[in-house]
Amino acid sequence: MINFNISSNKDLNNFLKDSKFKNIFIISGKKSFEASGSKKIMKKFLINKNVKYYFKINSYPELNELKKIIKEIKIFSPDLIIAIGGGSVIDYAKIANVLTSSKNLKYEILNSSYNVKNKFTKLVAIPTTAGSGAEVTTNAVIYINKIKYSVEGDKLRPDFFFLIPELVLGASNKIKSSAGFDAIAQAMESLISKKSNSKSVAFAKKSLKISLKYYLDFLSNPNKENSYAMCLASNLAGEAISISKTTAPHAVSYPFTAIYNISHGHAVSLTLDKFFKFNFKNIKNAKCNFNLNDRYKIMFDITKSKDIDSFNGYIKNIKKEANLESNFIKLGIDLKKDYSKIISGINIMRLSNNPVQLKKNDLKEIILKDNV
Repeated sequence: MINFNISSNKDLNNFLKDSKFKNIFIISGKKSFEASGSKKIMKKFLINKNVKYYFKINSYPELNELKKIIKEIKIFSPDLIIAIGGGSVIDYAKIANVLTSSKNLKYEILNSSYNVKNKFTKLVAIPTTAGSGAEVTTNAVIYINKIKYSVEGDKLRPDFFFLIPELVLGASNKIKSSAGFDAIAQAMESLISKKSNSKSVAFAKKSLKISLKYYLDFLSNPNKENSYAMCLASNLAGEAISISKTTAPHAVSYPFTAIYNISHGHAVSLTLDKFFKFNFKNIKNAKCNFNLNDRYKIMFDITKSKDIDSFNGYIKNIKKEANLESNFIKLGIDLKKDYSKIISGINIMRLSNNPVQLKKNDLKEIILKDNV
């Protein structure tokens, strides 16, 4: 058994018993709330509390639903918000809690003119997927007209989080594989991000060593140990990207989620190996304040890869074993036909974190390569 601290149902129960929390607003996904076992736990722990539930409708966080959540929070006026679910649920809660008093939500998000100096109330994040790390990150995702935007600021970070592996076990294999791969990708991208530093590298290395050891076992034979491991790996990856942010594979993933409803981690997996190969092949053009070769060496050592081709082979094998489809045609995506629509939905901010500058032709070649 690996050795690290993890939360338990008892820890959560003791926290919720605190008499100062009277009015509790819970945001969750209706299916995940039941499948994860969260419903049973919360019903038992919230006796004598005034509770309001909001069950999200959309598969990814988008503006109109965010407005509904903010309206419900203002009406109910909770002294505690609990986000219990995957990354989308937690992102909704994080944004709603800091932009409750926003005068023009759409304009402020589009122009990054929002104010995140204050929180409406205390926020607790309880992940039911092991992958996003949203319980510790200082940013959150929101889509406006199917284009991804980020809301960022230290106040977005939840006040408390509980990692309860038993709640992760109830997720479907499809969710487990996508979320788990997201944790792997976050750690890898963090290592090469231009904003990375010694602290983020330490988090990313630790995360990657754990996730790559336990990920496939977690999918084929989920149990207490590998669930613990993936919860921790996800949390550490979240700490890493909270410092470094992500790079090109994440930037390019968002239109695949918004347009084709491909789950986030799966969408990231579609181009991860391609961008890592591009960065390595153009390593002499890297514009970062660290030796990019050294960062690749970290990943090569962890994956026992001798070069970039064997490293990419390692990633492709993980995707295959995790049943993350890489064939765009099988996913119903016509890249050549929809390329302009896809490219317009890419997050430019995350592209700027890539260690090698990407030109329009580079993007086109990487995205379309071997898939036209």
